[in-house]
Amino acid sequence: MSANFEKFKALHQTGELLVLPNAWDAKSATLFQEKHFQAIGTSSAAVAASLGYQDGENMPFSEYLFVIQRILTVVKIPVSVDIEMGYGKTKEQILENIVRLTDLGVAGINIEDSIIHNSKRALQNAPDFAAIIEYVKNKLASTNRSLFINLRCDTYILNVPDKAKETAQRLKVYEAAGADGIFLPFIHEEKEIAHAVSNTRLPLNVMCVPDLPDFKTLLKLGVKRVSMGPFLFNKVYKAAGDLSEKVLTENNFSPIL
Repeated sequence: MSANFEKFKALHQTGELLVLPNAWDAKSATLFQEKHFQAIGTSSAAVAASLGYQDGENMPFSEYLFVIQRILTVVKIPVSVDIEMGYGKTKEQILENIVRLTDLGVAGINIEDSIIHNSKRALQNAPDFAAIIEYVKNKLASTNRSLFINLRCDTYILNVPDKAKETAQRLKVYEAAGADGIFLPFIHEEKEIAHAVSNTRLPLNVMCVPDLPDFKTLLKLGVKRVSMGPFLFNKVYKAAGDLSEKVLTENNFSPIL
């Protein structure tokens, strides 16, 4: 097992909240390491946008791999990669991509249980998706590879009916399949977070969204990890756009000096 995998896994079991920044290139990853974050995630949405693509696996995996390689070259702390839906149509293709990441030195991944068909996102059948995760875990173990699989459950992103109940059912299936962690983006109400925590033994990851409780409250609720998603990237580039516009309106470079 790699040292970074062991370190990353251990970061989910401390008495502190793991605050995970989401990088989009080598420079942002370096900055996060310099600011003493303990690990880094990538944001597929942010990386795709930085390369001129829409999110949702429109970015070629080969281009994503280049960015991931550059990040791994410049940082020493664990890196987890948002692999979206796996960038493959079959479990074998998904496994192949994941193996490439582990061999580069990635400590973990996020992989989501929804798919996009005809530009519309919908949940996959939970047992079918769990079977893919179990297949991947078994294949990795058989080749002495280790990877923290953080399974992104999209019940809250899609706002499905009876989402708390649907989430609880899915978490049990994914836990049995061998997932290492659970990611519930867009969940923010305290009672729903507490309910999700109570329905799994796996560490729960939530994401930066409006109305998300503060870190102290999240830790009290049992959350182990919180990530920034694409929000920092969006903020940075909005600021860049605003400043560049001021250069034109003020007819000088003082806004950026």
